[in-house]
Amino acid sequence: MDFPEFFCRVPRIRVRDPLAEFLGAAEGGVLEYGYEDAVRLAGHSCPTVASAYVLACRSMAQLYPGELPERGGVRVDFAGPLEHGVTGVIASVLMLVTGAAQQGGFKGIGGHFVRRGLQQFDAEIPLTLRLTRIDTGAAIDAAGPVARAGGSRDAGADGALHPQRGGRRGAPPLRPAVAAARGTHPA
Repeated sequence: MDFPEFFCRVPRIRVRDPLAEFLGAAEGGVLEYGYEDAVRLAGHSCPTVASAYVLACRSMAQLYPGELPERGGVRVDFAGPLEHGVTGVIASVLMLVTGAAQQGGFKGIGGHFVRRGLQQFDAEIPLTLRLTRIDTGAAIDAAGPVARAGGSRDAGADGALHPQRGGRRGAPPLRPAVAAARGTHPA
């Protein structure tokens, strides 16, 4: 399958997936995803798919500064219901990068590698989505310009990322570089 040249310029993300390592699917469990993978999943390229992919990559990088993000180690909460606007498309792309699945997702092996139920909807969060590390509770809120078109709550049309601040609402959007410098805060 041939993709447009600009797909190559979209940053890729490497993640460590303990399930992939356990099953021998990837050496050391290291997987690499690119925008073309999100396009294959969705079956098309559009602003929603692009926005979701970029938000997923940026959020994972900020949740795991200086280390490979752990696929399957993150819970994803969405402000909107699954059926509303573009929430389902965003959820699919987030599942690709994070491993977090809805109720029909992987149930695990002997209580390990559970992905089922790591996506929740209709959450009381200030932006479109929140990614939370399962191991530390560190969280980041994120929103992009396309989410607004889908009707979800969105405080910024610039791909804003916000370290979660213990439920404090109304904080101004942090630009990605500022958010990265400040780090994330436990939920």
